[in-house]
Amino acid sequence: MKLNYQITRITADCVRIQIAPEHKPMSGSALNRYGFIFDDAVDNSGTPQLQINSENISTGKLTACNAENLEYFRMINASFSDEGSLVEFELFDDNEDYIGFGDLTRDRIYHRGYKANCTVSNVASYIPVPFFMSTRGYAIMVNSTHQVIFDMGCTDKKKLCWFDKSGAIDFYVWCGRDFKELIDRYTRLTGRPELPPKWSFGLWYIARTQANDAEVMNDAKHFREYNIPCDVFGLEPGWMDTVYDFSVDKAWSKERFPLSDYMFKNYHHTFISALKAMGYKLELWLCNEYDLSFEEERRIGNNPEEKETHTPVFCKEAEIDEHFSHPIYMDKITKPEEPWFKHLEKFVDWGADFFKQDGANQVCLHPDRVWRGNGMLDKEMHNLYPLLYSRQMNEGFAKFTNRRPLVFTVSGWLGFQHYCGTWTGDTGGRIETLGAMLNTSCVGHSWATNDMEVAQAEGIHFGYLLPWSQINSWNYFRMPWLQGDKFLAMHQYYARLRSQLIPYIYSNAYQATQTGLPVLMPLAIEYQSDKACRNILHEYLFGRDLLVTIYKHDIYLPEGSWCDFWSGKVYSGNQHINDFQWPAERGGGLFLRSGAIVPMGEVMSHTAAKKMEKLDLVIYPGDATHSEFTLYEDDGITFEYRNGKYAKSLITLDRTESGWLVEINADSASEVREWSITLCGTENPAKVLNNGKTVAGVFNAARNELKLSNIQPGKTEIICK
Repeated sequence: MKLNYQITRITADCVRIQIAPEHKPMSGSALNRYGFIFDDAVDNSGTPQLQINSENISTGKLTACNAENLEYFRMINASFSDEGSLVEFELFDDNEDYIGFGDLTRDRIYHRGYKANCTVSNVASYIPVPFFMSTRGYAIMVNSTHQVIFDMGCTDKKKLCWFDKSGAIDFYVWCGRDFKELIDRYTRLTGRPELPPKWSFGLWYIARTQANDAEVMNDAKHFREYNIPCDVFGLEPGWMDTVYDFSVDKAWSKERFPLSDYMFKNYHHTFISALKAMGYKLELWLCNEYDLSFEEERRIGNNPEEKETHTPVFCKEAEIDEHFSHPIYMDKITKPEEPWFKHLEKFVDWGADFFKQDGANQVCLHPDRVWRGNGMLDKEMHNLYPLLYSRQMNEGFAKFTNRRPLVFTVSGWLGFQHYCGTWTGDTGGRIETLGAMLNTSCVGHSWATNDMEVAQAEGIHFGYLLPWSQINSWNYFRMPWLQGDKFLAMHQYYARLRSQLIPYIYSNAYQATQTGLPVLMPLAIEYQSDKACRNILHEYLFGRDLLVTIYKHDIYLPEGSWCDFWSGKVYSGNQHINDFQWPAERGGGLFLRSGAIVPMGEVMSHTAAKKMEKLDLVIYPGDATHSEFTLYEDDGITFEYRNGKYAKSLITLDRTESGWLVEINADSASEVREWSITLCGTENPAKVLNNGKTVAGVFNAARNELKLSNIQPGKTEIICK
């Protein structure tokens, strides 16, 4: 069969390849139709770095190489059948391997020799993404919302292929020096993560689904009394009058949360206003099977309500009777003229700050359903639905409140990282959940968490040291103060540590929105050339400068030197430690990387309790010669940062002939505060000068740690000889 094809240059390092049977027109996927791929937002000028040899593409063959003619891959076949389309590549490099695919598997990061079945599925694959990166320096994204099955050298060790049930062949190819560059380019096309409100990086607590307003207030009060910093209080399905109410008529439970209209007028006398007075944000659990395609069609200028009255739908979702002119739909929930978010506005008016989008029906297949708004069958709509859901929640909240949205969901597809944050669903809070988060990090996702394991030292350590952190009681009593004295003390310590780390976490979060690189960084990406990092599923970088190890005592430290955050002991890198021991009152390893600059603030009951008046720069020079960190600050709530209303203070560390130079270049727009420096893994210096004036430091010989207080912005010289 002779093939028709189209090659479109997107950027100097990205092309789109479309192939179809002869005389069949090219067509984009639903991702193009609804604007989830930003082809028109990137610059295609510049000297092409990715070269496509399409001389034989009409017979299903092509090659790709870089500007120096280094070959990336060879496509050897493109074919079509009634079941779908098949693309095949020759694997001519025995050392080539692949990462990507999102939350499709949790027991590996590299995928050569495996199959990857990309379709949203409950628990098994919440966030499959048809995108992968090769160690040879290229990446491929399949432009489809149908089920896509990849075979990465599993059936045939010399062949990579994918089968797309859409029946189309439509994929994007990038080239790049490494995984980081490829993630940057991929998220340029599918969307960077958007900066959520600052309070989202504090601790979250979700009450039992059986909780009433009295229990909620009692729990909220206990967090403050036990000095456990907490920013978010969430309610599970029990907040609804009808539990698991999918309709637009959902209301507060009359028994558990007896809120009446007259109380709304006196909003400051409700349990919600009491939560707000204590500094909490409110989250409400949500389930959904609304037909979101009506709203999407409106957005692109169609009138789906009018169109559907003339288009009978023959499927089990509708009953057709010759006595009636229109089908009688089984979908009794959707109001075609009303966007999904419209009925949630009343709860935002009550004080809801965001909603937890449960898997519910969005993770279930509906093989007999035709979606009324756009006429799509479920095989095309199923994987698309989580994207529509998150974007409509994101944009609906932003438009209604003019505040930054926080979208919290369990499911996604290609481009989800632009609109939402996620938790790992019904998989608990133990080590296996890290595999899911590492794999979503490989597709540019940053805002991730799990359901913390609250009565296990390792689970507490892990749960607090994630981009987002939550305790979910669900049907149980997971309150920290009910876990015994040992675990209560651990919750208090880790929650306060997280509170202090907010300046560090928030600054790294801002960087993620600029580069697409994840806050939770797999070692396989940061240390791509180190093959010892390829199969590590119990360690990760938390931001640029903190290495977290979880559950296992056998750990690996990559290149450079590392300072144990708990003890101050320094370890050399490129080594396995077979029996690393952390303190009994902690739950895992935490290390400072060479050149680490970690700004730590004061412990606060919640992130907006007061202005950050003191900031300690925890610095580990190690074997670095130069390092820098940009402290990012804004109002944490509005979109004003997009208009330049933020502060960026550059902190640099440089090795000198006599020791170290730390320079604080405080932005004039930043808050006036008291600075201090904690220098780790160092010797007792001979002298310290801050802007030329002698400073008396306190040296802790047991930890090899120097504490410098009352430091003024500018230059601080640590003279060791």
